[in-house]
Amino acid sequence: MAAIVYFRKISETGQRAEYEFGDDPDNFERRLTMDKASCTSTVQDEQVDHTFLKASRKLNALYAERGEWPERGMSAS
Repeated sequence: MAAIVYFRKISETGQRAEYEFGDDPDNFERRLTMDKASCTSTVQDEQVDHTFLKASRKLNALYAERGEWPERGMSAS
């Protein structure tokens, strides 16, 4: 079974980066917040599911690779 998640940064402060995410890049339905100090994430709707975990892990991987929080991206498996 294939899985895909898209994400786009909607705001960033010194402490946090907030993203909207979902399986449709034209209609994001959910939001997550990355804590920049700990690189941990929380999801606004409190649904810790595969889509949220996939987006969070990809964001952390891109940050580790680039040294900055990405503006947008996607993850597919």
